Amino acid sequence: HPRRGPPPAGWALRRFCAPDPRLATTAFGVDFPSPFGLAAGFDKAGKGVLPLTALGFGHIEIGTITGRAQPGNPAPRLFRLVEDRAVINRMGFNNDGAAAVAPRLRSARNRLARRYGTRQRPVVGVNIGKTKKVDIADAIADYLVSADQLAPVADYLVVNVSSPNTPGLRLLQSAESLRPLLEAVRRTSDEAAGRHVPLLVKIAPDLTDSDIDDVGALALDLGLDGIVATNTTITRENLTTDAATVMAKGVGGLSGAPLKARSLEVLKRLRAAVGDKLAIVAVGGIETPEDVVERLDAGATLVQGYTAFLYEGPFWARRINRGLLRSRSSRSAT
Repeated sequence: HPRRGPPPAGWALRRFCAPDPRLATTAFGVDFPSPFGLAAGFDKAGKGVLPLTALGFGHIEIGTITGRAQPGNPAPRLFRLVEDRAVINRMGFNNDGAAAVAPRLRSARNRLARRYGTRQRPVVGVNIGKTKKVDIADAIADYLVSADQLAPVADYLVVNVSSPNTPGLRLLQSAESLRPLLEAVRRTSDEAAGRHVPLLVKIAPDLTDSDIDDVGALALDLGLDGIVATNTTITRENLTTDAATVMAKGVGGLSGAPLKARSLEVLKRLRAAVGDKLAIVAVGGIETPEDVVERLDAGATLVQGYTAFLYEGPFWARRINRGLLRSRSSRSAT
């Protein structure tokens, strides 16, 4: 019965993987048990919150969720580049829609609160995007459907304008398009939730440096809570896999180890642009505890991973957290 909590094996797993309390961190007014979490794209349905948090992730970002349910692009739509420890995907925001996901998240957060009691529970963020069938001119209204439904059940909200798999979506990354979208989402989210819901925007690694600076300036001007950097890339540079094989996979966003260098560059540029005034969630090419430490040292507030989870297996977050703790212990000892 769901009200009785997890079976004994689930309790043991959660204890085995739980982040050490010394890893607790705070971002945009929210307390996280660890700075390391699972990026959007893995749990698109909001059905995996409890088992995924039991694996040691400090937060889970659900989504991307759209205003309407949609099937996404035709399969096959996800391809591994094993030699590069990378993935190409063109999922296309396949999800059940905001109205279906919201009650699942409400239930999951309530169950987390009961299980963790006075201890810091894992955080549940929600990533929202545009329904494919909605014209780009009507994008704001579509995002607001998701914001209204999901903000009340989210610890934080991310506006995704950077997936390459929804036609025209990345056009919303321009400052003139972003401003009215983010203003409307923030207003609707806070009204629906009856509180301030931390609001972030997720950007692509393929932006020019001047575009990155513009997004940073806009985020400061609007008083956003943070920026998630970065999404997948449409480039196919510096891959070990032969070009013909990569070409045969077709279009889509590339994630994983090849994205590491550019994602780090974007993080550093963003941090220089915004100073210490807002949070930056670093994602892209994260595989090891050392990668997480590098991002934190470069100015990240939180760090997320996804692709390496597919290669490293279920205890990846536990290994990351243990490595983070060793790093902090060694630094404090010197």
